[in-house]
Amino acid sequence: MDSSSAINSASNIQMNYMKLLIAQLQNQNPLEPLDNNEMASQLAQFSQLQQLESMNSNFASVLSTTERNYANSLIGKEISFASEDETGAGDITSGIVEEVINNVDGEIILVAGNHTITLENVISVKN
Repeated sequence: MDSSSAINSASNIQMNYMKLLIAQLQNQNPLEPLDNNEMASQLAQFSQLQQLESMNSNFASVLSTTERNYANSLIGKEISFASEDETGAGDITSGIVEEVINNVDGEIILVAGNHTITLENVISVKN
């Protein structure tokens, strides 16, 4: 979930709640009015939800930047990584990282010789 959709979802929930609250206030029984404390509590919970979603999207952005910086620091270093040979059997291969690619999906790809490796497949790093 990107940051704008996270914030929009909390805002949409809050707007829907406000519409519902207005309808309840307009149609309430005058002898049994809505509880003000409950309404205030619910509004505070929506505000907390919005802040948590915003904080979550900010954290995801920081994590993404950290991963890119880490991947860039691997250029010129020897890495070991899981790979498959021609028969499809799993093997551990090593190579020098020559390039870091950020693909359109936001995935980080390392290039070492003829191999393209995701950051998750790196097993070890040597100078």
